[in-house]
Amino acid sequence: MSYHITKVIKGSFDETRERVIEALKDVGFGVITEVNMKEKLKEKLDVDFKQYVILGACNPGFAYEAVQMEEELGVLLPCNLVVIDKEDGRTQVSAIDAAKMMSVVGNLELEKIAETVNQRLKQALESL
Repeated sequence: MSYHITKVIKGSFDETRERVIEALKDVGFGVITEVNMKEKLKEKLDVDFKQYVILGACNPGFAYEAVQMEEELGVLLPCNLVVIDKEDGRTQVSAIDAAKMMSVVGNLELEKIAETVNQRLKQALESL
């Protein structure tokens, strides 16, 4: 059982990261957090790591609707995507499978929102 939606594309890490951010905007999501794992792991553990960025994406309308249904739902937000340099001229982009993530809550109405979120995340990845 996969917990993510993934696409591997030809292209540089930096170019792909920018393309992902634009693709998310095109489907109504903004990036509200960004964690550069390469920098953080170097800073905290003094280890070298490949280019790897975690993007926290949010659609305010869906987020608002969801937290109205489940007040504590913020523990599962935002929707994370990762951009990973495969170090061979390809870059992997993976997004959380929102439907699987929300299934742990056990709220059917929330699962409907998650399916819509998944459709948009898939659309963003397909456009890359």
